[in-house]
Amino acid sequence: MNGSYEMTAEQRVEWEAEVRSLYDGMVRIVMTPTWAKLIDFETTLPSAVEELVQQRAERQRQSGDSARPDVAGTSK
Repeated sequence: MNGSYEMTAEQRVEWEAEVRSLYDGMVRIVMTPTWAKLIDFETTLPSAVEELVQQRAERQRQSGDSARPDVAGTSK
């Protein structure tokens, strides 16, 4: 991998829908970082995101919704 990643328009739509399904609501925050760290979501899922995935699964079980699979890269 050369350090860059691009999504097709279809992948972007699917990714955004998956992310939105994790939260009841979202806001956009814009800031200028003084440093950055790359987290490889293919191999490492942050614990906060993993907790959101579990919470969504619980909500789906309670509502009987089997709509979408878990975030790519997670295992159950």
